[in-house]
Amino acid sequence: MGGEAIDNDDSPLIPALSSTDVLGQDSFKRTGNLQWAVAHIITGVIGAGVLSLAWSVAQLGWIAGPLIIILFAGTILVTSNLLTDCYIFPHPQHGNIRCPSYIDAVKLYLGVMEQKMCGVLVFANVYGTAVAYVITSATSIRAILKSKCYHKEGNEVACEYDDTVYMVLFGVVQVMMSFIPDLHNMVWVSVVAAIMSFAYSSIGLGLGITKVAENGRIMGSVTGIPTSNIADKLWLVFQAVGDIAFAYPYSVILLEIQDTLKSPPPEDKTMKKASIIAVLITSFFYLCCGCFGYAAFGNQTPGNLLTGFGFYEPHWLIDFANFCIVLHLVGAFQVYSQPIFGAADRWCSKKYPNSDFVNKFYQLKLPWLPTFQINMFRICFRTAYVVSATGLAIQFPYFNQVLGVLGAFSFWPLAIYFPVEMYFVRKKIEAWSREWIALRIFSFIFFLSSVLGLIGSLQGIISKKLS
Repeated sequence: MGGEAIDNDDSPLIPALSSTDVLGQDSFKRTGNLQWAVAHIITGVIGAGVLSLAWSVAQLGWIAGPLIIILFAGTILVTSNLLTDCYIFPHPQHGNIRCPSYIDAVKLYLGVMEQKMCGVLVFANVYGTAVAYVITSATSIRAILKSKCYHKEGNEVACEYDDTVYMVLFGVVQVMMSFIPDLHNMVWVSVVAAIMSFAYSSIGLGLGITKVAENGRIMGSVTGIPTSNIADKLWLVFQAVGDIAFAYPYSVILLEIQDTLKSPPPEDKTMKKASIIAVLITSFFYLCCGCFGYAAFGNQTPGNLLTGFGFYEPHWLIDFANFCIVLHLVGAFQVYSQPIFGAADRWCSKKYPNSDFVNKFYQLKLPWLPTFQINMFRICFRTAYVVSATGLAIQFPYFNQVLGVLGAFSFWPLAIYFPVEMYFVRKKIEAWSREWIALRIFSFIFFLSSVLGLIGSLQGIISKKLS
């Protein structure tokens, strides 16, 4: 954050402020609107997770599967509203100030120790999501190439491709995309990515409906896919819950999206409306893709919905859907990585204010592209980030299990615990009041579900690694 520091007291709950934090005193022009916010949320939410929902419904069955998807949708709407109310912090000395990121909000409301714990969780979640996006993009690229190979050479040919090459190619693209400075400069990325997410979700839904019609009946059962013993069934159910948890939360980027919105109308009203619209849209696609996918394949429901259609005709449509996934993930990777990029920029700029390596920008003009600024620290840090995420994806290319671990590990602390605790402080909720008790019970229930999801997903990864 730019500007001169404003003096404040020594309270650990009140960090040093810059002039751009104080409401009404910043010179930064925010131009975001409702449509942009919806596009950012959809880009962040509809991603790799939607492709695993048919598999999750298949593990849970016809009753529990849809109900849990709806439950998580309602939960994320409640907690996003709590978090939205925390964007403006009532500073005791300087009046209302902005919380431009999730971690900043935790520090202001809950203190430095909570901020450090939150920072670890946020960065682990964002980094893990980046790893999952690398895995998913490579899977989709490989599916396109196998489809072309089979249609050219015949089904008898062994069309095998190594995911590693495509993970590396995706990483190279992300290194170049990382030159985009921040979330304010990537509205067009989110718009394109959101369109792509609608495209492949709609194709997956359409293919599921078509296959149900071809089968002449709805596959599946109330209890889901049967297993040889109860323990295996429980592991898969826990993993399915983790996968659904991964598909929804956008808490770590909510305040950064809200910080792009212009006012009036008030940012909180625009953001709450955007959350409702985006979650309703995504929930519709989630339910349709999850339920029609299970109805189409029954006990043979694949981990990645689009790969389950194999190489049906028209094969070009499935290829196009996989291409849309890759294009969407190019943008989603950047949107989700901005909290880490922004935090690293701010921390190093504050730590080394006189360093040219950190603070000096250079103008770069490429043919057919507008002039943009580059910074040596950003190039080095963001390149190292992309390279390490790509390397980890190469080591653990397990789609459903990785999604389950990420969802279960991060859902409760980031989507439930911190928003609830900050809301208590923001609204001065008294302990043991009716609202306090209700939110505590709400938080504890999802803590248990996250623990179970994490156990099941870790067991799945261990089993895959050993097999």
